[in-house]
Amino acid sequence: MKLQKGIVIKDNADVNKRIKTEAFRSSTRKTKAHKHKAYFELVFLSKGSGTHTIDYDTYPIDGPVIFTIRQDQLHFWDITSKPEGFVSIIKKDFISESLDGELKTLLQELSGYNYLPLQEETRITQLFELLSTEENLTAIEGLLKALIAKILEQATEYSSGGNVQKGVFHQFLDLLSQTEKLQNNVAYYAEQLHLTPQGLNNVCQQAVQHKASKVIADHIISEAKRLLIYSTLSIHQIGEQLHFKDPSHFVKYFKRYAESTPKQYRDNSAQGI
Repeated sequence: MKLQKGIVIKDNADVNKRIKTEAFRSSTRKTKAHKHKAYFELVFLSKGSGTHTIDYDTYPIDGPVIFTIRQDQLHFWDITSKPEGFVSIIKKDFISESLDGELKTLLQELSGYNYLPLQEETRITQLFELLSTEENLTAIEGLLKALIAKILEQATEYSSGGNVQKGVFHQFLDLLSQTEKLQNNVAYYAEQLHLTPQGLNNVCQQAVQHKASKVIADHIISEAKRLLIYSTLSIHQIGEQLHFKDPSHFVKYFKRYAESTPKQYRDNSAQGI
């Protein structure tokens, strides 16, 4: 565990494994807000009660339920009864080095659901159990793909864009997840994806019915809120970190999308409002 700009970074990964699946610790009750070091976490709880907060959204624990936590997100648990389930820790290099394009797409789809209540859990439990004991990497990839596909079957909202548009859109999301390079510039991201700004807008409209600027704004505001709540950086420093040249521009931008100033948001969060 270490601190990064006032935020706790946890590393529960196995140094010898790019993916680790194990039973969820029944002793887990309350944890402090933290991020994860270079891995995606997939949690399945069949039993338990309480709440799970991811960034600034709090979800009920009422199994069976799936939670996903991306590397860029902060989260903490407040569990009030004994939990049962599984957790998979999927390292960033496992995803980047996998040659299975379909698996990558499924992981990208799944990462859009921080919280997903399940109607059916038997097959999902079986797949987690198999993953927890499997050592063969090829078999692990196959089991993980089957698991995510079964989870997504129960997703109530699913992107309706075509396969090509979905792929480009998720590449866009991957770029936005690199929070240290996050910037409010559609042309910048369009160039990274070898598109025109209008082409990127078309991809976003088809995938999520929003312009690229709105997708970027969602990520910038999310990161700003994380830093306002969980870091000790000044508002000026947060604006600089998010590549706003003038602090007043950051304040206006934040107020436009969050309907409060950064200071108001930080003060209200500290007071639990």
